[in-house]
Amino acid sequence: MNIENAKSQMRKGMLEYCVLLLLKHRPSYASDIIQQLKQAELLVVEGTLYPLLTRLKNDGLLLYEWQESTQGPPRKYYTLSKDGEQFLEGLDASWTELENTIGYLKNITPLTLEKQ
Repeated sequence: MNIENAKSQMRKGMLEYCVLLLLKHRPSYASDIIQQLKQAELLVVEGTLYPLLTRLKNDGLLLYEWQESTQGPPRKYYTLSKDGEQFLEGLDASWTELENTIGYLKNITPLTLEKQ
């Protein structure tokens, strides 16, 4: 298996969670979301982000509002809906479980296995 393919699949799986985490803190428009993800070293292109935002909006997890921009046309700012906040809480719990599992598996020793 190609490591780059595995890394790509892991990023795709985390992208929805990362976008929701960003929107938890403040309303953002797509270019701002891409920039924030880039700062976090998670590279995403518009062709990936826009369909995700549309799906999250259609699923009732996001709301949006148009705001005038000083630089160009109005921008669509996304924010979490109440359902989105609840969904994010569920993802937070799942992420904590995954962190605990991975942490355990990374630190497992042959002695730990023998005790079982």
